[in-house]
Amino acid sequence: MAHSDRTILRVSGPDTRHFLQGLVTNDVARLDSGLVYAALLTPQGKYLADFFLVPDGEDVLIDADADQAPALMQRLAMYKLRSKVDITQTDLAVTRGTGTPPQGAYADPRHPSLGWRGYAGQPGQDADWNALRVAACIPQSGIELTPDTFILEAGFERLNGVDFKKGCYVGQEVTARMKHKTELRKGLALVTVDGAAPLGSDITAEGKPVGTIYTQSGGRGIAYLRFDRASGPMQADGASLRLASD
Repeated sequence: MAHSDRTILRVSGPDTRHFLQGLVTNDVARLDSGLVYAALLTPQGKYLADFFLVPDGEDVLIDADADQAPALMQRLAMYKLRSKVDITQTDLAVTRGTGTPPQGAYADPRHPSLGWRGYAGQPGQDADWNALRVAACIPQSGIELTPDTFILEAGFERLNGVDFKKGCYVGQEVTARMKHKTELRKGLALVTVDGAAPLGSDITAEGKPVGTIYTQSGGRGIAYLRFDRASGPMQADGASLRLASD
């Protein structure tokens, strides 16, 4: 099964890897080993888009959310300047499955439970991707990942989506400062959910605001929390919540 919510862009030309290396949060050299999960940030270090970089000979494919692809393509073109690269949209489709990747497909680098992604017509498999995503606390663009997101609060280090040794990229200074000079006081976490709360519901504990509940599945949910207030029972629109690690 092909996933129509994805758009595949192609970056080609002699400067392709150098061009991307100066923009994205992860090390493009990792393409030699498979898929690279990465993000594009604002100069202020806030989230613009997340995507997979896919090796394709001398070219690099970008597996992006379909809703984000037009703006992402426009942003990349803005940064192109004199780089010898071409950025085009393809008609390629992505297929997904669990378990061992078939020939020519790649393991999803974010978490083993998310299986593999294929770009050469490999037969896809049905799975409850939403449940798998929640269980592994994987944020999704447009839901947990918004323009106000700092990627370290969204778990990008855990998801193999950021490299702290690669050198400069857009938003790198803010991201590095969050990594090395501060302790994260807020961020996404897996919670247990007794009941159900509408996506985006406010979370409280002892009458104080704690955060927001997002995607839920199988009695668990992804929440954005103030960690100093999330150590006990919490509530969200009638549902009872606890940190999954409690």
